[in-house]
Amino acid sequence: MRLLLDNVAKFVNLSKEEERILMESFVIDKYPAKSFLLREGEICKDNVFVLSGILKNYMVDDDLKEHTLSFASRGWWSGDMYSFISQQPGNSFIVALEETTVMKQTREEQLKIFDRIPKMERFYRILIERSLVATQQRMLNNMQLSAEERYLRFMERYSDIKYQLPQKDIASYLGITPQFFSKMKARMLRSESKL
Repeated sequence: MRLLLDNVAKFVNLSKEEERILMESFVIDKYPAKSFLLREGEICKDNVFVLSGILKNYMVDDDLKEHTLSFASRGWWSGDMYSFISQQPGNSFIVALEETTVMKQTREEQLKIFDRIPKMERFYRILIERSLVATQQRMLNNMQLSAEERYLRFMERYSDIKYQLPQKDIASYLGITPQFFSKMKARMLRSESKL
C-alpha cells in the first residue's frame, strides 16, 4: 500500500527491494465499527497503520470513567507502545469507531525488519520521538491551557476527522465532561456569532 510507503518515505529512503521486504512484514485487516483491536490486560501484538476509518485509544480508570488518549485515522499509527515493545499486558483499549482497515506488523516482524533494513530502526525511533513530544505537549497543554484553548488545538490536530468523532469522545480527550463540553461549544458559537 502506497500510503504506508509514503509515510515511511517522510523520514527514510528505501530501495524498491527494501519496500517489498517491508510490505511483506505487514498484513491487512478490516474491523467493523465498534470492534476491539485491543482490550485492557491483553498484550499489544501489533503495531497498526490506519488505511481507512478511525481508531480510538482509551483507558478506563478505577471509577469506570473513560479517558481518551488518542485517535488515529488514515495515515496515522496506533498501538499501546508499552505493551507492544515489552510484550507485557497493557492498560488501554483500541476500538474502531467506524469500519476501519489497517496494516498490522507484529513485534517479531518489526525486529526482523530492523535486521533486514537497518534504516527502519531510524524510522521507528523518529515515530516514537514524535509521539513522546506530542504526549508531553498534551500534558503541558492540559496544565496550562483552558478547555476552550485545548479544544481549538484538538480541532487543528484532528482537522481531518473532527466532525466524525462522537462529542463524548472529544470531551473525554479534552478531560472535561460531555455536559461542560456542550456548554463550552455553545458559548464559543455565541461569541463567534457576535463578531
